[in-house]
Amino acid sequence: MSTGMDFSELADLMNINSYTKNKQGVDQSGLLFQQWMEDIGYDTRTYQRETIGNHLLFTSAKSAGKKLLLLGHLDTVFPPMSFETFSEDDQWIYGPGACDIKGGNYVALCALRAVKASSGSIGNIDMLLVSDEETGSDDSKLISHELAKDYDYVMVFEAAGKNNELVIGRKGVGTFFIDIEGKAAHAGNHYIDGVNANLEAAHKCIQLTALTQLDKGTTINVGKMEGGIGANTISPHARLIVEMRYTDATERDRVLDAIHSIVHSHEIEGIEATLSGGIQRDVMQPNNEQLVFLRELESITGEPFLTEQRGGVSDANIFAAKGCVTLDGFGPFGDGDHTIHERASKHSFMLRVEQVTKILSYYNQGLMTEA
Repeated sequence: MSTGMDFSELADLMNINSYTKNKQGVDQSGLLFQQWMEDIGYDTRTYQRETIGNHLLFTSAKSAGKKLLLLGHLDTVFPPMSFETFSEDDQWIYGPGACDIKGGNYVALCALRAVKASSGSIGNIDMLLVSDEETGSDDSKLISHELAKDYDYVMVFEAAGKNNELVIGRKGVGTFFIDIEGKAAHAGNHYIDGVNANLEAAHKCIQLTALTQLDKGTTINVGKMEGGIGANTISPHARLIVEMRYTDATERDRVLDAIHSIVHSHEIEGIEATLSGGIQRDVMQPNNEQLVFLRELESITGEPFLTEQRGGVSDANIFAAKGCVTLDGFGPFGDGDHTIHERASKHSFMLRVEQVTKILSYYNQGLMTEA
């Protein structure tokens, strides 16, 4: 059954290719959203970038009271000409960003419009759209770190769960590069003169994988190994690309210490190894302050919220790690994200807009305009 909600504006947004590396498309999407936000009284702070899309902070008037930040991103994972078309039927919308995350951004916009229409103005509620979330937020996280101190609560508009769950926890993630240097030698004539970097890499792969503790939600994945020259040469170099994911700070520290130890202790004499990379997004852990916020939202909306924890990361991790009270999953439910089957539920759209409107109306500190 159709909700009757009009998705034509969202279609315009989704039909713009916003692949992270397509600066022109990401900026075009940003400008369209900027127009909509300025139409309801927001000011725009643009963080100009040369090689990626500009980051956009939409700001409202400030007064006494709690400060909210609505968080989304402008980019998608789909290169130009790969998946670019919006479509819909009675129950679903389909297309790039339907649930990750243009649909979520649109939920926030619709709720803000409703608050503006009922209250006359909006205050103490800002919105940040970054341009590089899908590639790790390596640039925008510096902005997020700086902004975090200005807000009491952060509401993130990634997709809801299947039963419209909010997200209270996300694993932290780190990516590391281990470069191993050995010594080349002819495998037939001078075998014992070589120092086999590939063999050392194999030892380190086993040691790293052994750090995994599934009962604690900690995984270590050596996702890529490369090295050597050819079958007749003792390998002079090798490289491991390693990802760690973890659910709490104690596990993070344990694994970081162990990785450093493994990199700098060798099974093969004559090996040298170096470590680069690090934590990309720290863990988002459920906490008491978050629970208090959740209970307040339930009181505001008059309905309970189901919750879940996810292994994937988002920019919620960044703000949570900086001490902001953060909840994620305020977008619509959808599935098929990062594939050409991405879609979002129309019913979930309607539900989320209603819920978020109630929440933002409660926290809104805008002054009523005169009739």
